[in-house]
Amino acid sequence: MPFIQTRSGTSIFYRDWGTGRPVLFCSAWGMESTEPWGVMAELVGHGFRAISVDRRGHGRSDDPGHGYDYDTLADDLGDLIEQLDLCEVTLVGHSLGGGEIARYLTRHGSGRVARIVFVAAALPFLLATPDNPQGVPGELAEQVRQSWKHHLDTWLTENGPAYVGDGLRGCAVPNMARDRVLASIYGTSRLAAIECNRSVVTTDFRAELPKITVPTLIIHGDSDASIPIELGGYRQAELIPGSELHVYENGPHGLYLTHPERLVADLLAFLGAAVPASA
Repeated sequence: MPFIQTRSGTSIFYRDWGTGRPVLFCSAWGMESTEPWGVMAELVGHGFRAISVDRRGHGRSDDPGHGYDYDTLADDLGDLIEQLDLCEVTLVGHSLGGGEIARYLTRHGSGRVARIVFVAAALPFLLATPDNPQGVPGELAEQVRQSWKHHLDTWLTENGPAYVGDGLRGCAVPNMARDRVLASIYGTSRLAAIECNRSVVTTDFRAELPKITVPTLIIHGDSDASIPIELGGYRQAELIPGSELHVYENGPHGLYLTHPERLVADLLAFLGAAVPASA
């Protein structure tokens, strides 16, 4: 199986399918490199190279017990891009993965990047502060994180339905698919899950997003309970010059599960490839 060693000595697992122009997927919090594999298979069928990664503490990668801040996660991503010698790569980030991409651009530049896609990204800033009153109260977020030490299963059971849009028109997700997602999150290193969430909630990208210069596609559901579109997609579109926003009606956070065909069509169109007739 393919691994790279990062500059910090952490072993990172990745999946690498197909040939052609590379598209690299950065998954959501608690999710591993299997999250986008249906979309990856579609892209391979259209002549692209599709790559996804298990960030540290997730999936088959090392769990060193540290390095769950965005700077380190972005450096891990940079090490993967450099060691695979990816050029003209399209970076696709879901939720937490969006922050990894934004911080990668800040720290490593866009020389290897052709374009980026934010899918329900946890950007630009989720914490409630005097100048961000719609955000999540820090004390509440910390209480939730502390509960995960022993009761993550309860939290997942309570919040899983909203993740896949239970009750929303067009969001029927089979139990098998839902259970796989919840099992992935539950199986993630508990420390990584807690500290990655801390990074998601507390990191402010508002000064970084206006500096993005590569073509940017923003995809966000208007019924996202994890990252409300008012905190996410709408603000991203305001901050990133020339960005393109696609709003998915009745779209929850787990768009890979609920809207895979539309995701494929939007990605192919953004990549300049032929869109499937059924999309």
